[in-house]
Amino acid sequence: MSNTPMAANPLTRAVLEIDEYASGLGWDQPARLFALVDTARLRTSEPALAAQLGLAEDTGETGLTPIEQEEVPADRPLDEFLATIAWPDAVTGCALTVERQMLPPSAENQVPQGLSGAKLAQWVASHPERQEVRMTVAVLRDGARDSAIRLREKDSPTEVLTGPDLVPGLAEALKATFED
Repeated sequence: MSNTPMAANPLTRAVLEIDEYASGLGWDQPARLFALVDTARLRTSEPALAAQLGLAEDTGETGLTPIEQEEVPADRPLDEFLATIAWPDAVTGCALTVERQMLPPSAENQVPQGLSGAKLAQWVASHPERQEVRMTVAVLRDGARDSAIRLREKDSPTEVLTGPDLVPGLAEALKATFED
């Protein structure tokens, strides 16, 4: 049984379930990609898989089931990898969890001009106000989105920030995986 707090909608519940799963693996993990499938449809179309995932019993609840995909290649930029993905019709949405270093908004004025890519990442990594975060972002085919952010220094389920617009760039990149 999951310790994920009950959320108002299935997408938020899926995001929090993925965040909880990633939290159980610890920090310093690679990015992880998930297909989101309609739980009721999964029970009907793939009963053996539903049973394997512990979803065989129909509780009448609607929801989304995250199914982890193959490893995200670490040697390739994330945006390039996401641009290669196409989902079958049975996939309702997708989610990605990834760890990054972030700076508070107050540090934006301190970024040296002309830094990009590896040099910018190195500058952020050495900044005294940097925060290590795990971001979980999910989108549905219809454009709905949600996300969760967990700070490494406040690694607790009660400290996870959720909202639809916390990581808009990543949400847009995931949404593009559903476009023809």
